[in-house]
Amino acid sequence: MIQRMIGLAAVAGLMTGCAAMQSTKMKQAVSANVTEKVDSKYTGPKRRVGVVDFDNKTAYGQNRLGGAAADILITELVKTGKFVVVERDKLNKLMDEQKLGMTGAIDSTTAAQMGKVLGLNAIVTGAISNFGVNTTGSDYLITQTKRQVAQATVDIRVVDAETGQVLYADSGKGEAKSGSGSFLGMGTKGGYNEGLEGEALRAAVSQLVENITSQINKKPWSCRVAEVEGPTVYIDAGSESGMENGQKLMVFKLGREIKSPTTGLVIGRTEEKLGELVLEEVMDSMSKGRMKGAARAPSSGDLARMAN
Repeated sequence: MIQRMIGLAAVAGLMTGCAAMQSTKMKQAVSANVTEKVDSKYTGPKRRVGVVDFDNKTAYGQNRLGGAAADILITELVKTGKFVVVERDKLNKLMDEQKLGMTGAIDSTTAAQMGKVLGLNAIVTGAISNFGVNTTGSDYLITQTKRQVAQATVDIRVVDAETGQVLYADSGKGEAKSGSGSFLGMGTKGGYNEGLEGEALRAAVSQLVENITSQINKKPWSCRVAEVEGPTVYIDAGSESGMENGQKLMVFKLGREIKSPTTGLVIGRTEEKLGELVLEEVMDSMSKGRMKGAARAPSSGDLARMAN
């Protein structure tokens, strides 16, 4: 009897020691489908871009995923050092005031309004067309395992803020995985890993940034005349866009829209060259200068491009 009690005590001590040495292993992997590269040489100052909240077409995550995808894209665009990205709340406020759609399709009229008011070169929008998380695992007496896989498909469109034309459209797919396991663990498997959502979206969005950059930079850089006071002309581009004192720009007055006779889509606008603007003072987000040899004075909303 005494020997039996000693044996039970030894087993209990062994189990207690094992439980105290409980270990858990975690691992996470991210992968993305590679998209076809579109090459375009970058020229000129930083482009001014707006990113609209993505439309979530899935039954997953409600409105959370659309905002998350837009935030990820904004971060990745800023990291390139080639863009000035307008804050989302400014875009949302403008769209709300103008009673424009908050997500989804951006038509030519909407793009032109946003481009003129906020001085945008391009607008990036899109949709999350597929998203899902698959969880598998096992829960045995001495071992527990869990594996989660999140998959996302993101569709993006780059829209010319002057004409409303779609410059580029593409899809990116991303996947994020996490796994955990425990030996002689006390309790059940861990809960849902929300970080997988962001990782899968980031994997899908990040691969598109290089092509977005190339497509936006195909078109010559431009900015807008913000204000005119006598001989002084203010533009909505400053040092953050790469402007410098003494820089020369050509100013144009935009006229009527030019539409394709086949599709009816706006393909451009008529332009009247007003003359050369020489910058005299450059600030963070704006600059001022004087016109040189102008036929007539420019006005707010006129277009300015780098002089050849």
